[in-house]
Amino acid sequence: MQNILELAERVGRRLQERSLLLATTESCTGGGVAQAITEIAGSSAWFECGFVTYSNESKMNLLKVPETLLARHGAVSRETAAAMCQGALANSKATVALSTTGIAGPDGGTQDKPVGLVCFGWAQGEQLHVDQMIFDGDRHAVREQSVAHALQGLLDFLDTTQ
Repeated sequence: MQNILELAERVGRRLQERSLLLATTESCTGGGVAQAITEIAGSSAWFECGFVTYSNESKMNLLKVPETLLARHGAVSRETAAAMCQGALANSKATVALSTTGIAGPDGGTQDKPVGLVCFGWAQGEQLHVDQMIFDGDRHAVREQSVAHALQGLLDFLDTTQ
């Protein structure tokens, strides 16, 4: 796995090249993506803000994720990851958003949604991409892999958008 800070630096360069401003919205990573980004000197030029919306209530209040969506699909779903991105864009000055929502463990998993399941979203304007992964390891390992995947996913997403 590529070093998280190296990924954050690459994200910063790519966003600056395109004059884009990022917002993160995180649940299971608890601000880990924003923390990695703000380790990079000068990140204020391309990082707008980070939302840590751990509870369903905060997802609804801060990001306007519909309660009906959470009831139908759950907090850990591609649909919620997408809504979190859209909420971050609507409630900030950012032009690009990424989201993470998942089950880092050690508890909380089910047969349908096991520990290690993380859903991701990346959005710019009307363009949106969602993904999900199941990571192995303990809570720390799941969160670390999630941060790396979110950053790499943003780089990949930006490669496909204009």
